[in-house]
Amino acid sequence: MATKRFSNKKIVDLGIDPKSLPNHVGVIMDGNGRWAQLRELPRTEGHLQGEEALFECIEGAIELGVPWLTVYGFSTENWKRPKEEVRFLINFNRETIRRRRDELHERNVRIEFIGRENWRIPKSLLNDMNEARELTKKNTGLTFTVAFNYGGRAELVDAVKEIIKLGLDETKITENRISQYLYQKQMPDADLIIRTSGEMRLSNFLLWQTAYSELIFLEELWPDFTRQTFREAIKDYQLRSRRFGEL
Repeated sequence: MATKRFSNKKIVDLGIDPKSLPNHVGVIMDGNGRWAQLRELPRTEGHLQGEEALFECIEGAIELGVPWLTVYGFSTENWKRPKEEVRFLINFNRETIRRRRDELHERNVRIEFIGRENWRIPKSLLNDMNEARELTKKNTGLTFTVAFNYGGRAELVDAVKEIIKLGLDETKITENRISQYLYQKQMPDADLIIRTSGEMRLSNFLLWQTAYSELIFLEELWPDFTRQTFREAIKDYQLRSRRFGEL
């Protein structure tokens, strides 16, 4: 059965204010390798278990009615990992898209990708990404974005290059103008960033969009993440006072 948004009453019963939900949640899914090592399993087993955690997170967002969810799938720095793990991650992402695309479509999820879609990504994977976009482009529920071959600095470099091509006068280069040349110009700034595994850094994730994000760092490893974890993070977020530089 497709996941459905909870009623406001049910959301309140969970201890969450339905009128104060984040518009955009970003997630840095960290700890797959350590989860596997603690169990004396191959690192790839951690990634496989991490897929289940990812869909717990997606379903948690759908149930609460969070409009945007962006996850860090593969960074521009991840190419430096051992070739065997990189190959596994590429194939794993391809197979995940193929396995879950129709399921997400059934849930009225719009699938997007951000990152450099260049020669480093196999054509078969690019085709799968484009097919997922096309299949779900008219959906009106959660916008689920995978940051793949993505780096926040790379995104800004690519935006600046596009602006330079326009030959704009410097007086016309504003924050709004730069935002229009990011990978996904419709994407709102992230209200909340969640990172698992006890690490406390952004690791080049959504650098422009996180200027005023609330940051939550969890000790648990990503494969142990559940929709209840997501709900608890939302509760924590709702306790924050967001002033955006004002008093």
